[in-house]
Amino acid sequence: MRRNQSGMTLISFVIVAAVVGTALYIGMKLFPMYQEYYAVKTASKSLASEAGINNEQPAQIKQKLFKRFDIGYVDDVKPEHVKIDSVGNGKVMRINYEVRVTMIGNLDAVGRFAIDQPLGGSASY
Repeated sequence: MRRNQSGMTLISFVIVAAVVGTALYIGMKLFPMYQEYYAVKTASKSLASEAGINNEQPAQIKQKLFKRFDIGYVDDVKPEHVKIDSVGNGKVMRINYEVRVTMIGNLDAVGRFAIDQPLGGSASY
């Protein structure tokens, strides 16, 4: 009685390894971008929960935000990406920025991020 072998061939193993390797490569390139985004969200939420933040000037608010960014290793957000608007009795901090990551050769991945964080009072948007 003859038994047939079953399993992957070398070609199918190489194809599966290439697909998994590509997915891992893309994940490794994009992970820092999203890690920084969550650091920006965390810094803005912690700033919004600070007592009396609604009564401070926009320049002071930005200064406190960028101190938090220094602690959280946020490099892609610049002062021109942060705007503080008065809405109702409160303020809303709007952070809009873009991150570009080189993937392969001249191909880039671009992430656009927008965060609107109420700072106090009855800021509803």
